[in-house]
Amino acid sequence: MSKSRNQKLKIIYLYDILKRDTDSSHGITMRRIIERLAALGIASERKSVYEDIALLRDVYGADIETVRAGGHSEYRLLSREFELPELKLLVDAVQSSKFITEKKTDELIKKLESLTSVNEARGLHGQVFVRGRIKTMNETIYYNVDAVNDGIVGNRAISFRYFEWTPNRKKELRRGGALYTVSPLALSWDDENYYLIAFDERENKIKHYRVDKMQDIHCTERSRQLPGGFSDFDAAQYTKKVFGMFGGSEKKVTLCCSDSLAGAVIDRFGQDVMTVPGDSGSFTFTVSVQVSPQFFAWLCGLGDKIKIQAPSDVKDEFIRYIKRIEESYGDKK
Repeated sequence: MSKSRNQKLKIIYLYDILKRDTDSSHGITMRRIIERLAALGIASERKSVYEDIALLRDVYGADIETVRAGGHSEYRLLSREFELPELKLLVDAVQSSKFITEKKTDELIKKLESLTSVNEARGLHGQVFVRGRIKTMNETIYYNVDAVNDGIVGNRAISFRYFEWTPNRKKELRRGGALYTVSPLALSWDDENYYLIAFDERENKIKHYRVDKMQDIHCTERSRQLPGGFSDFDAAQYTKKVFGMFGGSEKKVTLCCSDSLAGAVIDRFGQDVMTVPGDSGSFTFTVSVQVSPQFFAWLCGLGDKIKIQAPSDVKDEFIRYIKRIEESYGDKK
């Protein structure tokens, strides 16, 4: 790049220096600014740098503070697009997410580091440690999410192949590798995995697919085919009814549980769940759920502090579920 062109870009380089080298705790002197610009092939005088800093403040709205330190003035860029606590939160989320590979984790954190000063970036690593965290090896999940979202936004059906893992850790395509074609409704995040919620026109039902197990995703030329009442599909309300993204018949279930489980109930169904006080430190509530083995497993996890009151067919199915587990541990001699 020519020297004259560099001179025209001086104010941009100046702003970049302030972003990288300064923050609320670290400043840079005028002498150091001039040295940094000179290293970029830009000759500068104090007067022109003063004018550029004033321009950044007055026209661009940059929050540049001037402070006296050690007998000289220092300049600090205070406000940024992201505050340091916000960046720490984002870095923690990336580090602790199972679906983000180690390689992509490093790439994303480096990008987040570029949004703050060099000094503050050093403090972004290692904020959260998740013992035994298993990171996925599947780099394609990011592109899968993007492809699914294209179908939703573009109102197009999508096609893909779906695989499962075998006991010898090999991928095996379902349906002999035949294409699945569905109408995507929403993407959901559950138990550290992305799921596609979609309408399967062939079976006339909603199904769920792990996004990291999808391959060869393409938007078709066909518009999405949605069942009646799903034009305004509410993914948040829908996922409250589903446990572990395992589908089942939807039913209204009344549960009675100990007051000590109020937090667990609110965590699962939200603060708008209607509770009715009962006897001896208990309460009841009624919710719509998709009855599935995962729903029963959730109940088992809460032990004898919760029980199904109604309907009777769901109660009976739960009892059979427990008996099957008990029988699986029986003596088979």
